[in-house]
Amino acid sequence: MFKITAIIPCKNEAHNIEAVLKSVTWCNEILVVDSFSTDNTVELAKKYTDRIIQSEYINSASQKNRAIPQATHEWILLVDADERVTPELQKEIQTILASDTILFDAFWIYRRNYFMGKEIKYSGWQRDKVIRLFKRDACRYEEKQVHAEIITNGKTGKLKNKLQHYTFKDIFHYLEKWDRYSTWSANDASKKVQNPNLYHFIIKPAFRFWKHYIIDLGILDGYVGFIVCSLAAKGVFMRYVKLYGLRRKGIGTGDKGQ
Repeated sequence: MFKITAIIPCKNEAHNIEAVLKSVTWCNEILVVDSFSTDNTVELAKKYTDRIIQSEYINSASQKNRAIPQATHEWILLVDADERVTPELQKEIQTILASDTILFDAFWIYRRNYFMGKEIKYSGWQRDKVIRLFKRDACRYEEKQVHAEIITNGKTGKLKNKLQHYTFKDIFHYLEKWDRYSTWSANDASKKVQNPNLYHFIIKPAFRFWKHYIIDLGILDGYVGFIVCSLAAKGVFMRYVKLYGLRRKGIGTGDKGQ
């Protein structure tokens, strides 16, 4: 049976850390990567593992890439503090690890997302999936500040069971993170967009709302779905507002594509 290391990146996750660690106690090793929390995250984590390293947070991808080589075992299950491994997902992963040969270097895992106390079944979130089970020496995160994903030259599979994902503590937590992510997204977009214009400020945000609310059936998620789709559209708008601000300051040149 292949052994596995669970990696848990975190910062100020005292409200989440015990629940996520309990969901991975079946792993052979638990490695917590803390970005100098100022709450009692580290103290709580010590109840479950003595492998705790601290690393300054630059962005999610760089934090995880620093942690991956430090895993003892060949296979890694990377779980964010706001995610939970269900018993069904645990059993599926253990079945894979018990195989004589694993044909894939990485596996996509779908997520069940919760926001404002409600499971979001539509609004574009129904396709949400992440690579979280992968081989240590065959995979790394791409160099992006936002929504970076695992890159590998090997084959990728797909698991049937889902991670539970409790996205944000409340709407204020969402807005705080949304503001930070829109800044990072603007930095990523600066490599592709020369000068944002009305297409970026009006058409792209409007299309994002229409796509998630109508095509992706966000309307069926009720008022929370309307909020999710509206915030997604506003996120696109703010990405280009911030990019416009960068251009006004003469920061970055980008390519000429859109």
